[in-house]
Amino acid sequence: MADATPVFDEMGWPDNVRAPYALIDSWLKSMPAEQLALKRREAEVLFRRIGITFAVYTEGGDPERLIPFDFIPRVMAQAEWVRLRHGLEQRAKALNAFIHDVYHDRDIVRAGRIPEKLILHNSEFRPEMAGLDLPGHMYSHIAGIDMVRTGPDDYYVLEDNCRTPSGVSYMVENREVMQRLFPDLFRRNRVAPVAHYPDELLATLRSLAPPNCPGEPTVVLLTPGIHNSAYYEHAFLADEMGIDLVEGADLVVDKDVCYQRTTAGLSRVDVIYRRIDDDYLDPLIFKPNSMLGVPGLHFANRAGNLTLTNAIGAGIADDKAVYIHVPEMIRFYLGEEPLLRNVPTHDCSKPDELRYVLEHLDELVVKAVHGSGGYGMLVGPHASRTELEDFRALLKTRPNDYIAQPTLALSTVPTFVDAGIAPRHVDLRPFVLCGADRIRVVPGGLTRVALKEGSLVVNSSQGGGTKDTWVLES
Repeated sequence: MADATPVFDEMGWPDNVRAPYALIDSWLKSMPAEQLALKRREAEVLFRRIGITFAVYTEGGDPERLIPFDFIPRVMAQAEWVRLRHGLEQRAKALNAFIHDVYHDRDIVRAGRIPEKLILHNSEFRPEMAGLDLPGHMYSHIAGIDMVRTGPDDYYVLEDNCRTPSGVSYMVENREVMQRLFPDLFRRNRVAPVAHYPDELLATLRSLAPPNCPGEPTVVLLTPGIHNSAYYEHAFLADEMGIDLVEGADLVVDKDVCYQRTTAGLSRVDVIYRRIDDDYLDPLIFKPNSMLGVPGLHFANRAGNLTLTNAIGAGIADDKAVYIHVPEMIRFYLGEEPLLRNVPTHDCSKPDELRYVLEHLDELVVKAVHGSGGYGMLVGPHASRTELEDFRALLKTRPNDYIAQPTLALSTVPTFVDAGIAPRHVDLRPFVLCGADRIRVVPGGLTRVALKEGSLVVNSSQGGGTKDTWVLES
């Protein structure tokens, strides 16, 4: 974002406070700076006691550290949220219809609406899923849709996370910490709850029982183990849902049926919420040396005896080159106009668009098509001359691997930093649960905040923080 670009502050702090933030404004004005600093330290103690950590591998030293938390909430009016929720539901329906189509007739390709190469040349395309019908035709059962805001009514979808989106535990724990630190603030505001997310998740998972499920489905959460950067979230969600947290060694497949090893013997498993990437899930199909997965899971899935969430191959919709075509997916599969806008995106695999990107590199954000976590990207306006030239050479060598977008003036929210209260850029990741029965969206989502002044990189993996997200009920 160029320094001269006007930035929308969602609160309007300090002089033009918007209506949803009226009570937050009076609260902040009544709190001395030393009291706010004390509350920040109390929040750190709570998070440390709870054990909420996240891995940051780019800064050296011990990678496991507390995820930074800012206690000034982000607030949305009910009407704002309702518009977003409808758009999120629409987008999730279209993405699931697309993934189903990818592994069946590929009608959207035959209609000339999306290039076939985006499917067949996609590293996340899994031909093993061809022809497999899943409950409700749902593939991405837990989706995280990353959004940014640039004005009072201007929201954009930044990217879709249809494979294994993380961060929802921080959404729930942020709320718990806020309620403990500032109970009076909640009594004065009608804030929509988020604590029921695990119940909604479990209901979604149970709705996805496989065709041959003999009765009430048994659900487990499959984790790579304690060394995974999101292990805290895995343990938290399993505990909140009241289901078993298992590793690959705890499961076995016999005659295309999955079982859990227990002290009482083998117990059938019907639905697995897996937090292991496709490549490591079933060594009989993917990486043969994987010790994280379970031999035969894919065959149990194909036999109709097991549901894997999210489905194998759902990650094809995470591709940033596929993202360009989501508005067309909505029109094609749903016969509707998109309610949420994409960020205008340049496909560097096209010579004309590559030429434009190279000529305007210092104005654009360039992202790897298969990248995530904020890695492998260039923020042109903030890049050095050397970084620009290095990326220019990379684009010329591997244009198919990148897309480019304008540098949006991401909205800011007041944040308590060392120097006091200051604006910091934010994004939003709402979580959409797609069951065989219906779609569920808990109000709000995870707000991530770029704690460095002027930074647009909000990812926790690169030092960003989080905020509680409030949706007002009235």
